[in-house]
Formats: sequence, C-alpha cells, structure tokens
Amino acid sequence: IFLTFKQYQGLAGRSTNKVLQLYAAHGQRQKLQRSSVVTQLHGAIKKRLKQDMKSLHSFALELSKDFQRQSKICLYQVLTAVQGIQLQNEAMQMFQIKAFDLEQSLQEVTERYEKEKQKRRALHNSLVELRGNIRVHCRIRPLLPFDTAAEHSISQDRQRNFSETVIYATDDETVLIKCSRPGHASINKTFQFERVYNALESQDTVFADVAPLLTSLLDGYNVCIMAYGQTGSGKTYTMLGPELQENFANSIEDESELGIIPRAAQEVFRLISEKPPGSYWVEVSVVEVYNNEIFDLLAKDSCGKVFGIKRDVVTTREGKSDVPLLTYE
Repeated sequence: IFLTFKQYQGLAGRSTNKVLQLYAAHGQRQKLQRSSVVTQLHGAIKKRLKQDMKSLHSFALELSKDFQRQSKICLYQVLTAVQGIQLQNEAMQMFQIKAFDLEQSLQEVTERYEKEKQKRRALHNSLVELRGNIRVHCRIRPLLPFDTAAEHSISQDRQRNFSETVIYATDDETVLIKCSRPGHASINKTFQFERVYNALESQDTVFADVAPLLTSLLDGYNVCIMAYGQTGSGKTYTMLGPELQENFANSIEDESELGIIPRAAQEVFRLISEKPPGSYWVEVSVVEVYNNEIFDLLAKDSCGKVFGIKRDVVTTREGKSDVPLLTYE
C-alpha cells in the first residue's frame, strides 16, 4: 500500500510539472500574440494620425485663407462705415449750422410777426373806431306768409295800403319810407345808417359786417351785438336763424341760414385755433332781461335741470355793473 501510494504521488508530481510547462508555453504564445496585436495597432494608429494631420493641415490652410478673405471684407466694411460716419458728421455739422440759422431766422420772423401783429391790431381797431364804436345797421324784412294772412283780418279799404311796400333801401346807407295816411298826401322820409340791408340780402352778408368785431374781441376789446325792433321784425332770425326747435344742432339743415350767434361762436373758435395753444379761455353765460330783472338761464336746480334763476345786479367799487353768482360754462 505504501509503495502504491508513493507511485501515485510521483505520477501526480509529474502531471503537475507538465501542467506548469504547458501553462508556461501557453503564456509565451499569449505574449507573442499580444505583442503582434500591439504592433499592428500601433501601425494603424500611426497611419490614422498621419491622415488626420494631413486633413487638419488642409483645414488649417482653408481656414487661414477664409480668415484672410473675411478680414479683407471686414476691413472694407469698417473703412466704408468710417467714411459714412465722417460724411454723417459733416452732414450733421451742416444741419446744425442750418438749424442755428433757421432758429435765428425764426426768432427774427417771430419778432417781426409780433411787431406786425401789434401794427395789425392797432390798424384794425383804428379802422373799427373810424367806422364807429357804436354803429347802427338797418335790415329790411321781406313780406312773410303771416303778413298775407293778416290781410284777411283788415277792412277792404285798408287792404291796398297794407299790401303796399312802404320801405326801400335806396343804397347801402339810406332807407326810404313812404308815409301815407288816409286823406293826406304821401310823404317820403329818408334815414341814414352805417349799413342798410335790403330784403334780399343773406345771413352771410350780414355776418360779414359783424365778423371784424370778433377779431377786436380777441384783441381785448369789449364787443356787444344787439338786435332791436318790434315783434316780428326779424330779430330772432338775424341773431339765431330760422325758428328753432329744442334740438338746435339738428334744427337747421342749411348752414347758410345760421344767424349771428352760431356763426360768431364758430368764428371765435376758428380764430383761437390760429393762436398758440392755451392763449385763450372761453366761457359763456346766458341771461334773460325781462322787466328790468335778470334771469340766469344756465343755472340749474337741485335735480340738475336748467332752471332760470333771478340774479341781482350790483355796482362795484369801480362804478361798473356786475351780476354776482352768474353761471358760466
């Protein structure tokens, strides 16, 4: 048994040595294979690096050429921009010189305008004064339908005289009136006025003589336009226009029929629009004078409705008449 055990032990030792020898031989082959692979890999990497370096060199050359080309373009653009800026600076200097000259000219023109405006104001108001600070114009009213209707209410012997025209405008300043009474000879009387309007003259013609007063108004002068005459003589038509409804804006379709008051309001605001902004402030009050009493027609009651309120007239320290608490809009 002992001998057999030794024999097997010897066989195991020889097997181990063979295994070690075989393993050593296999390791050398692995080393040889790894060395060959590394050599091949090194060659491939070297070849690839050469190709990449060549491509990189070509790319660098192209990049350098493109950079030079872009540099030339940018340099040209910079030079062009500099020249443009220089031209703009020169033009700006010219504009500044022209602007300065224009400012000087504007100042001179403004000064001349102010002087001419003062002269114009003085001449205009001198002309108004020469024409008369108080002027009386006479307007002849044409026959109206109610005049014809009234003929039926008078006696037959007076109808002829009633229908007869008895007043004439002989010229722009003279009125001729035929005065006749039954049993007496007719007498012609003439009256002189600053201006006479015949029955055919329009609202435009009447307002044309009033419009210059509005310029005097804006020059600081007090202006009053008053219509005086008996009932039915045409005061309302001359001052406002045809018989008005409650809605004044829609009551007159033909603007040629407008009277002095609406035309004057339009003209005042037109004149103000030609002045510097903020030069004028416009306020309006409306009063009714009846039996020596004054009623404020713009005053409103507690409900906000327009309600005429009686106002008192007082005398100021300067001796002028004034209406305190008058409503302005």
